[in-house]
Amino acid sequence: MLAVLAAGCTVGPDYRRPQVNVPATYSELPGWTQAEPAADKPKGDWWTAFNDPLMDQLEPLVSVSNQTVRADYANYQEALAEVRAAHASLFPTIGATGSGTKARSSIGNTARVVNSGSLEGNVSWAPDLWGQVRRTIEENAATAQASEATLANATLSEQVALATAIIELRTSDANIDLLQRTVTAYQHYLDVVSDQDKAGTIAPSDVITARTQLESAQSSLINLGVARAQDAHAIAVLVGKNPEELSITHSTTMPVLPGVPVGVPSTLLERRPDIAVAERRMAAQNAAIGVEVAAYYPTISLSGLAGLTQSPLSGLFNVANYVWSLGGSATETLFDGGLRSANVDAAKAAYDSAVATYRGTVLTAFQNVEDDLSGLRILAEQSVVLDRAVQDATRGAEIAFNEYQAGTVDYTTVATAQATQLNTQQTALNVQETRLLDAASLFGDLGGGWSADELHDPRHVQRQLSNDTGSGTATGQ
Repeated sequence: MLAVLAAGCTVGPDYRRPQVNVPATYSELPGWTQAEPAADKPKGDWWTAFNDPLMDQLEPLVSVSNQTVRADYANYQEALAEVRAAHASLFPTIGATGSGTKARSSIGNTARVVNSGSLEGNVSWAPDLWGQVRRTIEENAATAQASEATLANATLSEQVALATAIIELRTSDANIDLLQRTVTAYQHYLDVVSDQDKAGTIAPSDVITARTQLESAQSSLINLGVARAQDAHAIAVLVGKNPEELSITHSTTMPVLPGVPVGVPSTLLERRPDIAVAERRMAAQNAAIGVEVAAYYPTISLSGLAGLTQSPLSGLFNVANYVWSLGGSATETLFDGGLRSANVDAAKAAYDSAVATYRGTVLTAFQNVEDDLSGLRILAEQSVVLDRAVQDATRGAEIAFNEYQAGTVDYTTVATAQATQLNTQQTALNVQETRLLDAASLFGDLGGGWSADELHDPRHVQRQLSNDTGSGTATGQ
């Protein structure tokens, strides 16, 4: 009867995932639908889309060597152990006790040494009549699943952080290349101006202007070394190495901007580990309500003992020395000043907070992806304009210098045109960097990469869409 009761009675609310009101489509891209948490879905080697050898080499190290990931892995193992510990409370505790004594006693002038001993086994069990232990297991299991999702979230976050650091380092390399070319050009301009100054055909201030321009470019070139060194140090730490252990050679190639299919379904959001973390914590808080409700019911425990005892020790294992006992107890709190009621209310409030956090996490996920997509779309348009601006600024600097040599303009005009050219080139490079960073962020915000099968989710209506963001044409759902 107790076994049937233990299996059939669990107080407190059963968990049901609450609905989240979110738009079925993105404003940036059509073809999106509501998502359900599924952090165990594969994330893929999404970084290969950037076609960067350093990324391909280092990204796999994050999951095994990054210290943040290792810490979260240990936390996950601890959570699994707590589930096993809670599960053990469903079973009886069995123990054995053996004892032996040797005592001297005196009766008159006669002394006796008596050996005595006992060997007993005992069993105790508190049946889970009201489901408190099962709710605790449920709570701990959900917490362990949240820890698992936290581990996945940390891994993905650190992988995105590594991709970000590599993109920034490659941008520093590209900026260094740009400034080195600029310094070479400015040195040539200074040589020309110096020759004209020696011939007495120009104002001495032109030499000062040209030299200042060169020295400013040289200073900026030197300063880029700081940013590059910091990026390299960050990359080393992200893969679990000391900064001096990792040497990264200069590269003249920027990562490739991945193509983003316009029809990527929002079901990819299901893989976002932070959504799974919030949902599992919500389930754990729901189970915690049941744990607190169970405190209203009596606690029942059963115990049994069987063994042998004998003094003197000789003949301990005779049947006549067999002893046993059975017992049971029930404990019920009659008055606690509202403590149990307060604990239940606190658990319900914690659950309500977890629900709000879950819904907020889902909405934030949609916001993150919207931001990434809008950034990629708008910056693609800006990049086209900047490409033309760079061409015009480069041509303008050439014309200004030719006019200066012809004596029709002063060197201030040349310096201004050259500064405009450099600023425009650096702006274009910064936009290229931001587009790459937005792409890396999009992989993180979608919970990883995507495959052809995921782009053809049966929950979506198939449509052909042309990509206006500069990443090509794709078929999406």
